[in-house]
Amino acid sequence: MFDILVYLFENYFDTGNCPDPATLTRKLSMAGFDDEEITLALDWLSDFSGQDANRYPAGLAESNSIRYFTPQEMEIIDTEGRGFIHFLEQAGVINPLQRELLIDRVIRMDGDTSSLEKIKLVVLFDLWIQNQLTDRNIVERLFVVSDSHYRH
Repeated sequence: MFDILVYLFENYFDTGNCPDPATLTRKLSMAGFDDEEITLALDWLSDFSGQDANRYPAGLAESNSIRYFTPQEMEIIDTEGRGFIHFLEQAGVINPLQRELLIDRVIRMDGDTSSLEKIKLVVLFDLWIQNQLTDRNIVERLFVVSDSHYRH
């Protein structure tokens, strides 16, 4: 699924939107992706755009509480990934509500890709869906600057 999401971002970022699900399924099949993977990715994307923020308290976006990860979350999101989520929150890129949605989405992703790479992809999709990605330079600055800041 991760590879499909990367493919979608790389191929549809410049156009501003993805084709309808039927067309997208056909194009992904033609690109060589497995039907099961395509279904998983499209289901994930439909959940993603559903914005299930209603599951969380209304004031969570303005909260300044400390977030502790559950043992299950720590199995899926490694130390580097948790550190990056913390960095994004401290830098003001995401608020606590967006953090919770980010964690939910990363947990629902499958594959052997590192949690850091999954987190970056989820953040990119979130910004893209919200039309906050207008320029590739923003993407490069966000992740190059954050990676160098995070490592020091």
